[in-house]
Formats: sequence, structure tokens, C-alpha cells
Amino acid sequence: MKIFNVCGARPNFMKIAPLMRAYANHDEIQPFLVHTGQHYDERMNKWFFDELEIPTPDVNLGVGSGSHAVQTAQIMTRFEELMLVQKPEAVLVVGDVNSTVACALVATKLGTPVIHVEAGLRSFDRAMPEEINRVVTDTLSDLLFVTEQSGLENLRREGVPDERVHFVGNVMIDTLLRFKAKAAESLVLETLKLTRKGYTTVTLHRPSNVDDDVVFGRILDAFEEIQSDMPMIFPMHPRTRSNLSRGPLGGRIEAMRNLRIIEPLGYLDFLHLTSQAACVLTDSGGIQEETTILGVPCLTLRENTERPVTLTDGTNQLVGSDPEKILTAFRQVVGQKPLTQRPELWDGSAADRIVKIIHEWGVRSIRPESASVGV
Repeated sequence: MKIFNVCGARPNFMKIAPLMRAYANHDEIQPFLVHTGQHYDERMNKWFFDELEIPTPDVNLGVGSGSHAVQTAQIMTRFEELMLVQKPEAVLVVGDVNSTVACALVATKLGTPVIHVEAGLRSFDRAMPEEINRVVTDTLSDLLFVTEQSGLENLRREGVPDERVHFVGNVMIDTLLRFKAKAAESLVLETLKLTRKGYTTVTLHRPSNVDDDVVFGRILDAFEEIQSDMPMIFPMHPRTRSNLSRGPLGGRIEAMRNLRIIEPLGYLDFLHLTSQAACVLTDSGGIQEETTILGVPCLTLRENTERPVTLTDGTNQLVGSDPEKILTAFRQVVGQKPLTQRPELWDGSAADRIVKIIHEWGVRSIRPESASVGV
């Protein structure tokens, strides 16, 4: 059973890595790794693939950047050509990026079953491009793997049959638990001259935050006060850096001597930087999950989250862009050990459960004749 496994952006890499390892236990499955090239920085790709021990992609579509429409269309065009030649029996997509929805659309129109890992997450905010990608991908998918209880509830409410949905845990956490000890060997704190729990980590990249100078300016109001108390380490996303270079806020950033802008980091360095921070301020979904397992306070600079288990069981708080709300929450959590519990099935074995179910499903649904010969 040949399965295309699609990755395209950095958040995908942490999700695809444990799946590619889990396939090794099932000789009946032939995994074929497709990199769309949505995130195309050669250095960053090499870092992530080497550090996470991901095999070299069987093909890289080399799409590159562009608007949502242009990027999605180019992925669809090139992926369709590959599908027609290779004729896989299923396509597995992860997460909620443009590569996810583009390849799901192509597979469905060609009559190929779609498997979605990290299904059912909902922010209920249609202004987020990722939310559109999630909803469309789940609608198209034949097999849906869910990370938390809210995903089961969302898919049931949307009418997805229960037999298509499986609660398996979180492959992102598989990767974190596998590499946490190795990340602890990172020298990033020494390189940046930081002390454990003596700094905050920042990530910002969502259009709702970094494309709007008014919203970004309100966030910077809070940053100005926080950085006066402790260093803020900001591995800056290219989108954010580009916006600052064109807009009026660059000067404010430069004036904050304790807000340190650095280049994006590899997975292991960033994991260590996050694990030792006094607090993380972010608008990333995945970092909300990682800080929950690491036991690090997380302030999410959004009004909503598609990962509510990080609020109920984890270390996450929603603070939006209101500077007073950000500062109040920051003062409350810094120096305090957050109360947290590991969400159900976030145990490092999600990928093994997923591949086992895929194998059983493939025998039953794709190659039923195999069942009669004991495969």
C-alpha cells in the first residue's frame, strides 16, 4: 500500500517525523515522502530534516512562496502531476497549512482516500487562513486522527461519521519527547548569554498580529515594559521581519535594548530555549502544545485557540493584544510553577497508533482481498 505523506512547512516536519519512523514496523506500507517546498529556506529545511532524522523526501515540488491562491494553485498543479504518475493508494496530510488543503483537494478529485493527522481542531475564527484549511481538509478526509477531546466533539457536530475518526494523541509531542534530552545538550543559552528562567521567548507571525500596525503596536507597548525587567529573545519569522522593514514600528523595536531579535533557530535549539524560559509569548498553535508538556507558562497573543486542552490541562492563557492584559498575566505567571497535567494520550506513541490503524484500515478498505490471505 503506497501512501503519499505530505509536508510543506516547518510545523509539518515535527508531525511527519514520528510517522515516517512508525512506518518501519509495517512492511505492507510503502511510505512516499512528498515535500511541497512551501517553506523553501534550504538552511532551515536541512536543520529540521537532519535534527529530526527525517528521510530525504522522495520528491520536492519546489513551490516556494506566494499568495494563498498562488501557492495553493501551484501545489495542486504539481501534486496532481505526481499523483497521476505514482498512483498512490492514499494521501496523508498533517496540520493546517496550504500544502495540507491543496493536496487533500487533489487526492479527493482523483478518487484517492485522504488521511488527516491533527484533525478536528477549531478556533471558530474564519478570519484565520488555517481555520479554512482545517475545515476543508476534514470535510474531504476519509480517515481523521484527533489530538484532543475537542476534536472529537467538533467533528461529531459537523456530521463526520464516528467510524472515520480516531483519538490517538499528538504526534508533535512524540517528537518533543523523543528529542527533549538531546535538545538539553544545546549550547543556545551559552551562545546568547542567558540564564535559566532569566528570560522570555517570543514568537509572532500571524497576519492578524504582524500585518496590522495598530495591533502590533499594542503588543509592543507590553513588550517595552517586559523587556525592561528581563531579556526577551525573539527568533523573528521572515514575514514579521519583512513587515517591520516596511512599516513604522521598526524604530520602536530597535529602541528596546533588551528585546533581542535573532535569526530563526533549528528545532533542538528552539526547544531548549523554550524549555528554559521564564515565560513564552506567542501566537503559534504548536508552541501552546509544547509549553504544556514542558511546564513553561505560555501567553498566547490571540483571542482564541484551536487547542483548548492547553487552557484546561496545560500552561496556556489567552491574552490577545491588550497590553494591560498581557502585562497582568505576565506578572502573575513569572516565577510561578504552573499547575498542569499531561493531556490524554500525549505520551509519545501517537504515531505508532496512527500507523497501526492505517494498516488495518488499508487491509479492510483499500485492499480487502489481502485480508483473505492473512496480510
